[in-house]
Amino acid sequence: MTKTVLGAALVAGVAGCSGKPEAKAPPPPREVQVVALAPHEVRDTGEYLGSLLSRQSVTVLPQVNGYVRKILVKPGQKVEAGTPLIEVDAREETAALDSAQAQQSSSTVELELARRTLARTESLNREGLASVQELERAQAAVKAAEAASRAAGATVAQRQVQLQFHVVRAPFAGTMGDVLVRVGDFVSATTTLTTVAQADALEVSVSVPAFRARSLKPDTQLELLDQQGKVILTSTVFYVAPQTDPRTQLVEVKAAFRNTVGLRPSELLRARLVYSTRDALQIPALAVVRQSGQPFAMVVEKKDGKTVVERRPVALGTLGDMSYVVEGGLKQGDLVAVSSLHMLRDGMPVIPKQVTLKNDESPQPRGNARADEVPTNAQRPRTASGGGGTTGGSR
Repeated sequence: MTKTVLGAALVAGVAGCSGKPEAKAPPPPREVQVVALAPHEVRDTGEYLGSLLSRQSVTVLPQVNGYVRKILVKPGQKVEAGTPLIEVDAREETAALDSAQAQQSSSTVELELARRTLARTESLNREGLASVQELERAQAAVKAAEAASRAAGATVAQRQVQLQFHVVRAPFAGTMGDVLVRVGDFVSATTTLTTVAQADALEVSVSVPAFRARSLKPDTQLELLDQQGKVILTSTVFYVAPQTDPRTQLVEVKAAFRNTVGLRPSELLRARLVYSTRDALQIPALAVVRQSGQPFAMVVEKKDGKTVVERRPVALGTLGDMSYVVEGGLKQGDLVAVSSLHMLRDGMPVIPKQVTLKNDESPQPRGNARADEVPTNAQRPRTASGGGGTTGGSR
């Protein structure tokens, strides 16, 4: 019985070795997500470090010498034009004004007496009781009294103006800076008291390379960005320096705007200049694969009645938020795969599923994108430091 079993097993083994293996069925086509390429607005931009300047900012100095008697405001306080800020000791000037007013009263009395004397002398001269010499003397006395009265009035006006300088007032409406003096301090015409700045109207100053400044126009758009790169204020350029800084070879550019987001003068922040706009194809960054530094896109197309993927080399431009500008290798309407890229091979059959990526992944492929959603030439990959660039440097 043992021999019979072994013989049967041997026959079965020989039969198995001589038989042909069964052919495996090919795997079904893989489903991949694809995006249709369409032209969108692309902006040629440059990002720089901007400095905010107050269009109205002044350092307050006294116009007289003396001791500080009162401080009428606090740092950070909002004031209107003409608001008293600081009082300087004016007792000496007040006494001088009282003296000038007394002198003016005396000259007024003398002028009145001279006019009465002239009237009596003229009456006596007509009756022949006063000589011509006496009449001329009376007329000269009136003129002298009039001159003395005018001089006294001018002295009073001068003292009054000088007295007003002892109260330092705000030249315009704005916000107070730090008060640098204290009650009892002696101040002179060169002593800095405080500052007044108007933060409602600000201007931003940026320095751009000379070759970029040549393409600027008076209506060039300038955008102020927050730390996340979002646009917080938009304005247009009103000033482009007529000459280049000989040391840095940069050109100063300015734009004015209404401060509605609480920015402060002398603050540094990111600024973006929009040099030009154009329509161009864009490909999501996640749809690009690289081999030896060469970028490729997996394009879905029909071949021999099958839907397959083709690895196609592409020429890429600048990187925006999450997409590249396509400079060559692709055309409008091409379907590029955006999923399972590591599983796809050239000529592999697939089942395409067209999708629309969300705004936080890449620009939407349909319609006209808004200006603040399309990628720009200035938005390059951020470094690990996350800095906002250097003055005059384009990102």
